[in-house]
Amino acid sequence: MDFLNFLEFKITDVIDIILVAALLYYIYKLVKGTVAINIFIGIVIVWALWKLTELLQMKMISSMVGGFMNIGLIALIIVFQQEIRKFLLMIGSTNFASKRNFIRHFKFLKQEAMPTDTNVDAVIGACEKMGSSKTGAIIVIERTNSLDFVRSSGDTMNIEITQPILESIFYKNSPLHDGAAIIQDNFITATRVILPVSNDRDIPLRFGLRHRAAVGITEKTDSICLVVSEETGLISYIKNGEFVPYKGLEELTDLIKKDLE
Repeated sequence: MDFLNFLEFKITDVIDIILVAALLYYIYKLVKGTVAINIFIGIVIVWALWKLTELLQMKMISSMVGGFMNIGLIALIIVFQQEIRKFLLMIGSTNFASKRNFIRHFKFLKQEAMPTDTNVDAVIGACEKMGSSKTGAIIVIERTNSLDFVRSSGDTMNIEITQPILESIFYKNSPLHDGAAIIQDNFITATRVILPVSNDRDIPLRFGLRHRAAVGITEKTDSICLVVSEETGLISYIKNGEFVPYKGLEELTDLIKKDLE
């Protein structure tokens, strides 16, 4: 009879399973492609083993695994501090509840992709022009996570995106060129922004502070970054703390538009 009772599902059980699955999915997205992914998979396996031993009433092994899970909680917080911060930023984002960003989080509910408001062609055109003159630049495009915590470090603006304006911001003699420019929708909302620098030792030494800052902000938020190298003029595209490869500017434009949907 106990076994039959176990098979009796209520609507709350179904909701519980869906919520747990959604939570695990979001955590997996946050740690995917990082060294933390193996730790995350190991935790899921240990947790599943713990629940299985509880279900089978194997009290000794269940208590041992349960004790390990309880003691390991503090260690997990230390190991996953960057991922936990990013997850909390995503949940607590001031933009999370907006219609546009709500649909971004639940793409499976929409039939067609929403067109981005950002003038990506103007951004890429400016990066191409700055690359040809080896003008260093770092452009951060905000998505669902609010960038107010770094925006306040720079000069607040509200200028619609055009290629000449972006080029003038990063012109070498411009007082605004030092730091990052933040784009929200189709507006430049801040310049001279100071970004958190990544401590990732896997970043090749040929990349300087601009690239490390781009990796840092995309590690902590879901924003995307474009960096123009002052030394080589090459354009780097950075997302989720990683350099995204592309074959040409047309492909780069398509990648950005897709990521902003």
